[in-house]
Amino acid sequence: MKQSFLCVGLDADIRKLPACLLQEEDPIFSFNKAIIDATAPYCVAYKPNLAFYESMGVRGWVAFEKTVAYLRQHYPDQFIIADAKRGDIGNTSAMYARTFFEETNLDAVTVAPYMGEDSVTPFLTYEGKWVVLLALTSNKGSHDFQLMADEQGERLFEKVLRKSQEWAGSDRMMYVVGATQGRAFEDIRRIVPDHFLLVPGVGAQGGSLEEVCRYGMNAQCGLLVNSSRAIIYADSTEDFARVAGEKAQEVQRQMAAELAARNLV
Repeated sequence: MKQSFLCVGLDADIRKLPACLLQEEDPIFSFNKAIIDATAPYCVAYKPNLAFYESMGVRGWVAFEKTVAYLRQHYPDQFIIADAKRGDIGNTSAMYARTFFEETNLDAVTVAPYMGEDSVTPFLTYEGKWVVLLALTSNKGSHDFQLMADEQGERLFEKVLRKSQEWAGSDRMMYVVGATQGRAFEDIRRIVPDHFLLVPGVGAQGGSLEEVCRYGMNAQCGLLVNSSRAIIYADSTEDFARVAGEKAQEVQRQMAAELAARNLV
């Protein structure tokens, strides 16, 4: 058992890659492959952010598809999330779902809930696949809408959590909750005690793993904590993969300690 709930974000930016890779035929895939081989012993999931691949056009999509294929072939136990934040009218969402669940065979996709039920449910028609619904994010602008309260004091993110449980249960739906939200995890756990939470923002964005675990962990762990830049860009020399592996191992050790403190291992 890995004693880990680490998700490594594969946010591969061609402008940040180590110079030693730039002469490769497919530098993005070469980078991802090296990062995956170095970090796979310490994590349970990978999350490629589609923006980094789409920004390169066809070359980026090819690198993305090769990365998923490599994971499926060599690390079939890893959970793969497309960080795409899709969500549109029903027939459009159905096409997005086909892209990620049929063409590229991913396990989950992040979905924006703003357009409501019929924009989300097409992703739920695929057996064994997951929707990761945006709930309370880690960016500064999350305060613009997500924390707005109605006359009864219910905040928008709480309304999203309650309403979306009508669409799927904890076996199909998880939620994005930013690591910087602190004690808001307590409010979230009162509404969705059993759902998994995908938690970005630990590391480069300043989120605290200890705080996330204190307020967000449930009796089954219930967390998938993502770290991207703090791991994959920890070094820019030819040793980048080794250093990334060391950073992932550091996080895994912290996670093992948190699990042990709660008798979950």
